[in-house]
Amino acid sequence: MKSKHICLFTISFFWALFAFSQEEEKDEIKEKAPRTFALRAGLDMIKLGRTQFEEGYQGLEIVGDLRLNRRVAVAAEVGSEQRTQQTEQINFTTTGSYIKLGVDYNFFNNWKGMDNALFVGIRLARSLHTHTVNNYTLYALNQYLVVNTQEGFLTGEREQLSTGWFEFLFGTKVQLFPDFYAGISLRMHGLLNNKQPQSFGNLYAPGFNRITDDNKFGGSINYTLTYSFPFRFKRKDPKN
Repeated sequence: MKSKHICLFTISFFWALFAFSQEEEKDEIKEKAPRTFALRAGLDMIKLGRTQFEEGYQGLEIVGDLRLNRRVAVAAEVGSEQRTQQTEQINFTTTGSYIKLGVDYNFFNNWKGMDNALFVGIRLARSLHTHTVNNYTLYALNQYLVVNTQEGFLTGEREQLSTGWFEFLFGTKVQLFPDFYAGISLRMHGLLNNKQPQSFGNLYAPGFNRITDDNKFGGSINYTLTYSFPFRFKRKDPKN
């Protein structure tokens, strides 16, 4: 039932942004100005930094958005992660990829010549990943015997898993140089579905981060550097 409510809210959110987009398009027609679509693409620098400096982590995320008008942009992030973690009893490695699709709405009014953004957005995301149990610790009932094993029946790769979630985000993009932008966004995640592997909890999903039984929500931050590829077309004069 919760998933249905979230889906209905997401559809309503998309519909509201579409309505705003149509109003912006009407304004552009009145101004008779060339309409500009801007395709922007780049990388999440935080994941690159973690890959260099955090032991047991490798990650890459490509980000992009297509600006439909001065308010609305269709956005996407595609990435992959590999992370080794140690819980209280299990050492495991998660490997997989993910994709996020959604829209951003810019509510910042630029001065003439500026091209910055202060936006809110939504994403629907899904990951495909596997867990490999490297070793685990067995505790005897009397708690005096502790055995760490690397060849037990639980070790090895688990079946491929799929996790789905939504994200609400708030962020900004600032033009550093012509066609070059720096961006930062804060994100709140909420699980929609979370398949559990046999005999092992799904404790991490690429793109979502850590998963716990007590809390289905999470958060993240990204810092991006992007380049814009603008292209234009002119509307025909209806009088001709």
